[in-house]
Amino acid sequence: MTSSICLSAAAQREIRNLNLQRTFTSPHTKEEEKKKKMADSTSSSHSDSSSLSNNSSYSSRRDFTHSALRLFHWKEPKKSLVAFGSSLLVLVSVATLSVISVVSYLLLTCLCVTITFRVYKSVIQAVKKSDEGHPFRSLLETDMSVSLESARLLTDRSLIHLNWLSSQTRRLLLVEDLVDSLKLAAVMWMMTYVGAIFNVVTILILADILFFSTPLIYQKKKEQIDRYIELIKSRLEEMRQKMKDRLPGAVGRTKDE
Repeated sequence: MTSSICLSAAAQREIRNLNLQRTFTSPHTKEEEKKKKMADSTSSSHSDSSSLSNNSSYSSRRDFTHSALRLFHWKEPKKSLVAFGSSLLVLVSVATLSVISVVSYLLLTCLCVTITFRVYKSVIQAVKKSDEGHPFRSLLETDMSVSLESARLLTDRSLIHLNWLSSQTRRLLLVEDLVDSLKLAAVMWMMTYVGAIFNVVTILILADILFFSTPLIYQKKKEQIDRYIELIKSRLEEMRQKMKDRLPGAVGRTKDE
């Protein structure tokens, strides 16, 4: 009897101790579970926001590329004409004047237009006794701030392109591939003659004219241009093959690999 009473008392003490441990440890476990749930929710929200920012940046880049191609291909002639005329005017102005003068004249022109429009709308509102508010209210209330996600994505992409450029520059300058380094030397030798004739602004003017005029010319004479392009490609391939045959054997083998 005494042994059974002792065993029952010991069992009751163990049960009491277990209940006390549960009461003391349950708040901590609940707090830990809450913290885990909060961490999971924040991580999921961050992943959702990052995916949304990636999708928005991709869609904005795709829309910009699509609109630029529509301008270059003259799908909307009025917009293409305005873009071509304004860009050509700015480049010619930079070629004839200094950059500071061009920026100053552009800002002065913009201010003249906006101030005149603001005064005109104020006079119209005073005459009609209407309360339409500021004429540029919609533009002033537009959010033009750059988000942290967009800045981070832009920085990551810039780092990718910078690393690629540095690796390619090292590969070409340290002659990892002799053929590619010779190609770079030939291009740089040709650029010395281009730089002696043209400056950067002149090249930009020519590039602007080519961007807006080449699609129109290609649409009108597509078959002839395609035939000449195939002929040039075949000639370049023949020249590359002859150059590779004249190079030493080790260089030719590395190029084939």
